Amino acid sequence: MKTLKYVLLLVLILIIGFSIYIAVQPNSFEVTRTKTINAPQAVVYNNIIDFKNWEAWNSWVEAKPETKIMLSEKTKGIGGSYAWEDEDGIGNIKTVDAEPMTSISQKMQFGDNPDSDVTWTLKSNNDGTTDVTWNIKGDDMAFDFKAYTIVKGGMEKLIGPHFERGLTMLDSVLQEDMTRYNVEINGTTEYGGGFYLYKTTNANTQNISTKMGQNFAAIMQFMGTQGVKQSGMPLTVYNEMAETVIMSNGIPVIERIKIPVDSDVSLGYIPNIRVLKTTLKGNYTYLPKAWEATMKHLAENGIKQSEHKPFEIYTTDPGNYPNPADWITEIYVPVKE
Repeated sequence: MKTLKYVLLLVLILIIGFSIYIAVQPNSFEVTRTKTINAPQAVVYNNIIDFKNWEAWNSWVEAKPETKIMLSEKTKGIGGSYAWEDEDGIGNIKTVDAEPMTSISQKMQFGDNPDSDVTWTLKSNNDGTTDVTWNIKGDDMAFDFKAYTIVKGGMEKLIGPHFERGLTMLDSVLQEDMTRYNVEINGTTEYGGGFYLYKTTNANTQNISTKMGQNFAAIMQFMGTQGVKQSGMPLTVYNEMAETVIMSNGIPVIERIKIPVDSDVSLGYIPNIRVLKTTLKGNYTYLPKAWEATMKHLAENGIKQSEHKPFEIYTTDPGNYPNPADWITEIYVPVKE
């Protein structure tokens, strides 16, 4: 009996000691992780700012697939929120502030615990990647929650690995998303035609993008000095399509323009012609696949090309569509009636 009393006394002392230990621990915490994501800043921001995207890279959900996600009516931007429920309880998170493309501020609450502040900071790098910093901090931790975190090894151990895994999953999700593409043969149709200013050059697969950019920039500069307005999206007319490409990169204008004799910019005209149209939605790197599908369709259907040169029109401005999966290019191959 005396032994039992000693045991109970020892247990009581341990409980009191542990309680005192918990009580003197800090009531605040902070956990931060940073990762370089291989995606443009705007692509990363547009994904994080909408909670409907989070489940795809939520490491807590990965660890507990039975977690129930409850999306609110508004999931994107300031005021967007969602909640979750798992074996440990119910939580919710809400976006309270955002600086487009650079930062997001959120409030997260789990159970009856006080709100925690969650922040995202995005820094664009010159190589097109983005440094993403994910931070959470809180104050006034309840006694029982402090006890739970201490038993589990602390907030760094509880949250840090999930932040690391989540950022890695986010990187993978964005990489996969940016490689989406679709080629659609739209069929034969009429192209209305019109004038365009252009510069012609030769190129290969290694430098074609650079030369296109240089030509378009020169044409835009010319239009600025001459007060000429753009009437359509940039295009490329292919004079020759072989291992070395001879191309004319152009920008449509509404009417015939008088070109100064000393200018290296020329005026072209595409008449109203019948064409086979193909649409590529995706990165320009998939254009060879779109051209391959186009030429295959011509051959399989016995459609003959006319004497007019084929061309591409870049209908979306990458500046307004940061995700290459959203870029749209239209291919037109003039065909005989």
